[in-house]
Amino acid sequence: MHATTTVSAPADRATAWLRRRLGRAVVLSYAGALLLPAPGLWLRHTRTLPLGPLLRLPLSTAPCLLWLVLFSAGLQVPVRELGRVLRRPSALLAGLALHLAIPLLVIPLVACLLHASPDADGGSGLVTAMILIVAMPVAAGATVWTGKGEGDQPTMVGLVLASTLLSPLTTPVLIQLLSPLLSDGYADSLATSGHTAGGGFAFVGVVLPCAAGILVRLALPSPWPGQVSGVVVPVALAGSLVLTYVNASGALGSFVARPRPLLLGAALVVAALVCQLSFVLGRCAARLLRLDPPAASSLTLACGMNNSSASAVLITAALPDKPHLLLPVLAYGLLQKTAANRVVRAAIDRRSRKPPGQMCHARQ
Repeated sequence: MHATTTVSAPADRATAWLRRRLGRAVVLSYAGALLLPAPGLWLRHTRTLPLGPLLRLPLSTAPCLLWLVLFSAGLQVPVRELGRVLRRPSALLAGLALHLAIPLLVIPLVACLLHASPDADGGSGLVTAMILIVAMPVAAGATVWTGKGEGDQPTMVGLVLASTLLSPLTTPVLIQLLSPLLSDGYADSLATSGHTAGGGFAFVGVVLPCAAGILVRLALPSPWPGQVSGVVVPVALAGSLVLTYVNASGALGSFVARPRPLLLGAALVVAALVCQLSFVLGRCAARLLRLDPPAASSLTLACGMNNSSASAVLITAALPDKPHLLLPVLAYGLLQKTAANRVVRAAIDRRSRKPPGQMCHARQ
């Protein structure tokens, strides 16, 4: 036992150090993509790995990094704790229903507002990017924020897992339902993305790595899951930063080559609007359902945090000729972390204002 603790302690410290500085590291990744996009653009290219005289395996950096991040998320899933959630599934079912309903409530409102803008296509490009974000499963990183705010971790894990496993079905359906809001050109582009998501991206790129991590955790004997996680998790956190840099290089590299300040401003405003509405709807639903504070915090985070990395990889794979669509995706990825930080701080403040006896009773 002592040996296991000794081996995993440096990796645990590295993970904790990275998590404490994750927000600043993401900002630095964006700054690196803006100031030095060339390495990121080089990493975006697909390369072939020869496996024999006739067989070639195409490899792309972004999908591989996404695989690593989601495998790490699956490896950290406390599967045995999910039994409690299944016995009282109200928060899980409400979160899943809201995660699927919010796109159908928020995106039409945003599209209506953008139709009044002077943009020639009525903001269809921005709406396309927002659809591809909100159609994605709950971000695996939401579990980190739930842990910081001492939220209901099993419920959050259940929401990440359920939305991920259902994504091969839900992502194409949401895309299809929302595509009539777009002009013809972007509707066709979105249909292409929907075919890519339904044709294997959601399963191979999202479900499979998460499931692989869960199966590895279940298959390993007792001392090993902690040791493997201690190695994989910090590597995956570093990989998520590289993935952020690679995705940002695609958007910001083209922006530097051809500056479009109005597009950047519009991307920030639209991403902020969609992100804020998603979090507000989650918080209102938690109050209506009268959930306890930990479950309410988890539900709010699940409604506002989507897997923006997966949507960026999908845009790169399905719409390589539209790198500008990555701008609102990158903005949303940063803004959802800022909003999640506010939710966590509010949860911590509420807990600190409780009398000591009430806090002890709440833990029991």
